[in-house]
Order: sequence, then structure tokens, then C-alpha cells
Amino acid sequence: MRTPEISVVICAYSEDRWDQICAALDSVRRQSLPSAEIILVIDNNPALYGRAVAAMLDVTVVENESAKGVSGARNTGANRAKGEIIAFLDDDARAHEDWLKFLTEAYSAPAVVGVGGLTLPRWETGRPAWLPKEFYWVIGCNYTGLPPSGTPVRNLIGANMSFRREAFDLVGTGFATDIGRTDNGRPFGCEETEFCIKLRRRSPGSVLVMDDRAVVSHFVSDGRCKFSYFLSRCYAEGISKAQMTGYVGWGEGLSTEHSYAMRTLPLGVAKAIADLFGGDITGIGRVGAIITGLGVTSIGYLRGKLNRPAQAPTAESDVWSQIQ
Repeated sequence: MRTPEISVVICAYSEDRWDQICAALDSVRRQSLPSAEIILVIDNNPALYGRAVAAMLDVTVVENESAKGVSGARNTGANRAKGEIIAFLDDDARAHEDWLKFLTEAYSAPAVVGVGGLTLPRWETGRPAWLPKEFYWVIGCNYTGLPPSGTPVRNLIGANMSFRREAFDLVGTGFATDIGRTDNGRPFGCEETEFCIKLRRRSPGSVLVMDDRAVVSHFVSDGRCKFSYFLSRCYAEGISKAQMTGYVGWGEGLSTEHSYAMRTLPLGVAKAIADLFGGDITGIGRVGAIITGLGVTSIGYLRGKLNRPAQAPTAESDVWSQIQ
């Protein structure tokens, strides 16, 4: 069976991450299954664009041609990509050498239209003892509560995800550019979730899976290990969920969140309490983080619902056409 060609898209926005960008690109260059191309999308930073063009001769370096932010940058990369599979890697992540090999293998079933992998934290100095694994989504990594490897999931995680090229034709609008990360200082998200829900709606029977063999390590700075960042990220996630449900409805938009809140988090509290009684005093911090994180996320969701326009944009809004 012929191995499909795969394009890798990395989006970058800051020269402060130059070393991390270079490390991400090197990790793709060293893959056991080579990519057909590497596309680096620079988001509204002419100085970084010029530096990358001069230094990265084996990489296709382009400027974001859509709305500012990670969604627009990813749409630009997908539009430029030539591969049958388009893989996305964050600019502060490093792919293990068999990442593309295992992503590609997971597409052997025709129904599979998207594949994600295992995203592990790479701590700048060390994991904060109070941070529960149930909240690793705050730092863009796989978290406790996800379905087992190889089973269908609702959505993939942006730092480590891939799609068949035709997925973008099916969705039509690309990643929504009015949700997700921008330069407004608040760590919004959910653009991947919204994209995945639309994809499965428009291609009934299609499947998204996570394959834990496809591993990347995601850099976690000390700044993202502060409790203040944790609170900010939870609040922004709540707002993002409210915005997303305006596109896809609350049924699918919150389908996995219900079981997460009703089952995963209570189990996490119970485990942290057991750790505490077992002599691990840091368990009390994890109990507090789970309860506080859920509460702050819920407040953000309510705030987002109140601020959401009466008529949310339709799923057919012409985002994707901006870059055609």
C-alpha cells in the first residue's frame, strides 16, 4: 500500500520563540517517515518572517494571509499544503522521531479523517505539585479523562493533530478565526473542537482518533505553571466554550464536558484526597485546583453566553474563502 504524502504546518508569531521554532523544525526534519514538505506560517511579524526566510532554506516560509491569530495562520498553511494529509505541530513542541509514521499508519482505515497523538508536557523547570493531570488541557497536553488510544474522539488537540486534505473541503470554512488564540492577551481556545464537530457533521460516519504512539513534547514555561495563568486559562476556556456552542449548539459542543465534569473531576478529587491521606500533602492543592478550575471555567462560560451575539455566525460563514 502506498504511503500518503504528508505536509507539516507550524505556525509562529514571536521572535522570542526562535530557538523553540528551530527545535520544532529540526524534530520534523528527523522523522523516520519524511514529510513531503514543511510549511512555516508567520503570523503578522515581518521581522520574524524575514529572519525565517533567510535561515530556513529547506522550509516553505509564508506569511499569514488570513485573519490574525492561530486559526488564520493554520488556514493559510492548510491552503498552501500539497500533501494528502496535513499535520499541525505547535511552534513550541517537538515531535518524536516516529510521529509522522504513526500518524500516517492510523489513516489505514478509510473512515478515519483526522488523527491526533499523545502530547506530553516538557517542563521548563518542573511540574507544579498542585496541578492535577485532569487539567493538563490548560497547558495544551493530553489530560486524564480522554478516551483510550485508538478509540474515536470528538476533537483533537491543536499542538498535535492531523487531517486528510479533503477535511478542509468538507468543512469549507477552515478554523473559525473569531475564536482561538489571537494577540488580545487572553488564552482563548476551542477552534479545533469547532472544526472537528463541523467535519463530522458534514461527513457522517467519519472518525477522529488519538494514537498515543504519535508523541510530541510540548514546552511548558514557568509562566504557565503559575496559578494565575491556570485561572486565566480556565476562564478563557469557559468563554471559548460559550462562543463555540453558538456555532455548533450545546449538545455536541458540551458532549464530552458533561462526563468530564460529572465523572473525571470527582474521581480526580477522590484520588487527590487519597494522596493526602497517604501522606502527600500536595494533594490538598490538587483538590483546590480541581474545584476552583471547574468553578472559574463555569463562570467564564456563563459570561460568554451573556456576551454572545443574539445571532451567532452560521457554520457556513465564509472564513475559508478569505484565503482562496
